[in-house]
Amino acid sequence: MTRCPSVATALAAALLLAGCAGDVKGTLVPVAAVPADTTKASMLVVTTRAPDQDPGVLFSGERGRMSFAEIVVSLPPDARRKTGEVQWPSRLPGNPETDFVAAKVEKLDRNQAVTLFHKAVQKVPKRRVLVFIHGFNNRFEDAVYRFAQIVHDSRADVVPVLFTWPSRGSIFAYGYDRESGNYSRDALENLLQTLARDPAVGEVSILAHSMGNWVTLEALRQMAIRNGSIPPKIANAMLAAPDVDIDVFRKQVADMTGRRPRFTIFVSQDDRALAVSRRVWGSTARLGAIDPDAEPYRSELGKSGITVLNLTKLQTGDRLNHGKFAESPEVVQLIGSRLIEGQPITDSRIGLGDRLIQVTAGAATAVGTAAGLAVSAPLAVVDPATRRGIAGHAEEFGQSLRSASDAIVAE
Repeated sequence: MTRCPSVATALAAALLLAGCAGDVKGTLVPVAAVPADTTKASMLVVTTRAPDQDPGVLFSGERGRMSFAEIVVSLPPDARRKTGEVQWPSRLPGNPETDFVAAKVEKLDRNQAVTLFHKAVQKVPKRRVLVFIHGFNNRFEDAVYRFAQIVHDSRADVVPVLFTWPSRGSIFAYGYDRESGNYSRDALENLLQTLARDPAVGEVSILAHSMGNWVTLEALRQMAIRNGSIPPKIANAMLAAPDVDIDVFRKQVADMTGRRPRFTIFVSQDDRALAVSRRVWGSTARLGAIDPDAEPYRSELGKSGITVLNLTKLQTGDRLNHGKFAESPEVVQLIGSRLIEGQPITDSRIGLGDRLIQVTAGAATAVGTAAGLAVSAPLAVVDPATRRGIAGHAEEFGQSLRSASDAIVAE
């Protein structure tokens, strides 16, 4: 009977930290014209979300069949924005000079998506592809605009592919989002299998954040079991603030027999969102909040050849500390600009490790094979801050707490 109040308190605290006013919904209707001084970020979208009748929403938080789209996002001129930020419109239509806006939105069938992808992949070095999987509490437009920011700010010379699963974009829909991740893992595996088998593709890197890491690890685990190994083209798996139980992660990695991608994990021990998740699940530790210098983690990760970067001391404007390194222009630029060239993350000849340590006040910790790790995609990612007001969710919050209380009493 004591767990429910503690979870309720944690959820309420997270809401107060994450919520703010000024939210505008339905920002994906393309603007009439985009000035020449703005920049563009194009992406192929693969989603298991159900279509939405509102063209400004395009895909909802409900579950559907795999669908495809091409989206081009216009970003304000660099002089009018800060690296690491998404500038949301305060009203519709957005102003391309000051806001992120949609320049092109087109739904595609599978054949159209493949044709578009093949044209794009021929234009990038080593035919590199970056697949981004967002986390909990993301509307469709949240994932689109954040990925556009990542691609632009990191200067990633890759073909961006957004895999977006059915999140309702509500801090009170944690359980629904979690089950939506389970619903979508087969689709993500199918996407990765397709990319790995495509002769037009040279290399695939995966970038996942928060709950998106659960979807990613399950897809990779299934791929390894099905194939006996993970294909060499799946080169890198970058796990940012993974909302995954540490014991489950151990089992997932153990099940990836044969060859597996190079793993890099970004952790922060002051991640408040993961602290809430740990209390909700009763977990001993969430992977994204471990101390990589402490045992048994240091020995286990080193033996597994997994690299960990500890960003605990990094201070940013992210009040939940759940995606703090994306709030830092230095880290976004350092990691993005160097790693997309396939250069080691801690190679002393490059100095990225030392420079990252300076930026994060000594917070970078390399474990395992860090000195030899080369990744080819950016590591800057953060879930958008929750911009929903309290009033619209009061009833759902109350129902969630009542359901949790009833379940505890029943046990």
